[in-house]
Amino acid sequence: MADQAAPFELEPLPYADDALAPCISSNTLSFHYGKHHQTYVNNLNKLVEGSDMADMSLEEIIRSTAGDADKAAVLNNAAQVWNHSFYWKSMKPGGGGEPEGDLKVRIEQDLGGADEVRKALATAGATQFGSGWAWLALDGDKLVVTKTTNADTPIAHGVHPLITVDVWEHAYYLDYQNRRPDYLADFIGKLINWDFAAENLAKAGS
Repeated sequence: MADQAAPFELEPLPYADDALAPCISSNTLSFHYGKHHQTYVNNLNKLVEGSDMADMSLEEIIRSTAGDADKAAVLNNAAQVWNHSFYWKSMKPGGGGEPEGDLKVRIEQDLGGADEVRKALATAGATQFGSGWAWLALDGDKLVVTKTTNADTPIAHGVHPLITVDVWEHAYYLDYQNRRPDYLADFIGKLINWDFAAENLAKAGS
């Protein structure tokens, strides 16, 4: 994903707010995108106003504040802006299916195939205690499935994300209530954007 210049703005969704229904309703998307994501953008702009970070990209802010307790609020909001923009692109109408090309080869080589990745993502998302994210990522030269808590993001740790699933309750509760595994099954089976993952793998290797 390209660096985003400050002051930060809410990136437009890559599809209409009803395009992911019935897996994710327009009601959920309007609250998640229009309220939660927008609030992170607003908070970040207030936090960096008048500082050197106002001229940084999101990625630069995340990397420069990671591990700095005094900058935790900046990191959390910057990471949530980045994570959410990445999450919207990790889905597409009519998604799911099978990975192709180099991504398929790497998944088979590193993780045992697409079925194993689907199982691992579902497990990572279901077992993330409380709020967080499940990821397919490139760590060094190896694909991994991992999870992060709250606002944490792989790019704070030098890892390249390929796909993410948001498992904060606001991502699914209006549609699924406490049935997080059902949300994960629909995301992985019907929405996951393997083309986006392939693009990110190609960028990470370039």
